[in-house]
Amino acid sequence: MNSTSPHSGIVAGSDIRIGSGRSRRFVGAEHGAEVSYFFVENQPGEGPGLHWHPYPETWVVIEGVASITVGEETFVAGAGDTATGPAFIPHRFTNVGDGVLTIIGVHASATIIQTFLDED
Repeated sequence: MNSTSPHSGIVAGSDIRIGSGRSRRFVGAEHGAEVSYFFVENQPGEGPGLHWHPYPETWVVIEGVASITVGEETFVAGAGDTATGPAFIPHRFTNVGDGVLTIIGVHASATIIQTFLDED
């Protein structure tokens, strides 16, 4: 495959890993892309705190079961399901299954901008 820009190519998972786990943070602007994402693996009960973005977010559940809250609505999504949340609306997800939750959070932005509402 020929590169068409200085940013074309593969981004190794190890280059965007968060901490020592398997979760990853891809910031599109760093790689010539107009989208960003989190690839998350959470244990039962885990998930990010309530937060919002100035752009929409889309979640794709790869494995497990997630309780996803967007604004006043909470719903359950399982493997193969896709959910969306609009810009500026607080949201969160939590692993409500018995095993690992693998979920991708696609950010409609070349950068990731998050404002947490319930930071410890």
